[in-house]
Amino acid sequence: MATATLTIDLDAIAANWRALDRLSAPGTQTAAVVKADAYGLGIDRVAPALARAGARRFFTAVAEEGARLRQILGPGPQIGILGGHMAGDTEMIHDLDLTPMLNSLQQVTRHLEALPGHPFGIQLDTGMNRLGLEDPEWRAIAPIVLEAGPDFLMSHLACADEPDHPMNAAQLAQFHRMTDGLGIPRSFAATGGILLGPDYHFDLTRPGIGLYGGQPFADARSSLTLSLPVIQTREVGPGETVGYANSWTAETATTVATLSAGYADGLPRTLSNKVHLWDGDTPVPLIGRVSMDLITADIGHLAEVPRSLDIIGPHQGVDDLAAIAGTIGYEILTSLGPRYARRYVTRQGGQA
Repeated sequence: MATATLTIDLDAIAANWRALDRLSAPGTQTAAVVKADAYGLGIDRVAPALARAGARRFFTAVAEEGARLRQILGPGPQIGILGGHMAGDTEMIHDLDLTPMLNSLQQVTRHLEALPGHPFGIQLDTGMNRLGLEDPEWRAIAPIVLEAGPDFLMSHLACADEPDHPMNAAQLAQFHRMTDGLGIPRSFAATGGILLGPDYHFDLTRPGIGLYGGQPFADARSSLTLSLPVIQTREVGPGETVGYANSWTAETATTVATLSAGYADGLPRTLSNKVHLWDGDTPVPLIGRVSMDLITADIGHLAEVPRSLDIIGPHQGVDDLAAIAGTIGYEILTSLGPRYARRYVTRQGGQA
């Protein structure tokens, strides 16, 4: 089998949700962000596991993701759409009971005119300058919006993964100025915001990356292993080169393994000649260029040819790989390719 295997631990994801839920007071609800196909891990398996763990609110980026999630979860859980109510979304939002986070005057007008009485939230811009109503817009339209009864008001932190960044306190102060005294539930914190402490929690938190084992949630359980099959080996002599552009040259005789995965599967070319794979507890250097479908590794020091090598696992997590590649764990996770055979495990090591 030439397909790499991505093993996803649903129990670890559920445990991470419960751990993040425990960081806020009992009166604060903890949602689950499952946008981008649950950060690349498969919303059809991840979302039910989170629901079993206790999540009753979920967030996706766009209405189409929310529609798929409603088909998976069925009626009951609230599904928030962070991208709001876009043109063409009205029937989907209505028929599937989705809750858009309205981000602009245009979206507010569209929603209140097309779906009067249908649940909605409001996203406010507290300084990130990405999505949400700015302060003057909010002050102008707040009386109309509040009369319509939003489910909650939310904003998003720009620098929550840097606890000492002054932007955090500045945004918190602005959120208070825009929402204090309105009597509407509020949501401000994603994973990083939860870790900033109770001042940032309000009524609803929205963990995302922390559910899947990513930073800044340092106490998260690792939720995945990526094993790449060895599809060919060859003996390479001193002075011979490996891969495109002759970018690696053997200094001594060794054995080279070719593995099935490449940049088409979400392994960045910037990993070329920089990262290790793992045979159990033994590191194995990736040599040569990462190509579209293949990478090569020097296995000359191994006692026998392995069937596969791990590039993500207990010795090298997503964030470790991202740091070597010069990116962030979010990008690695959401780039994990569709060619990987996804294997889900749950209690006592069984397959889900």
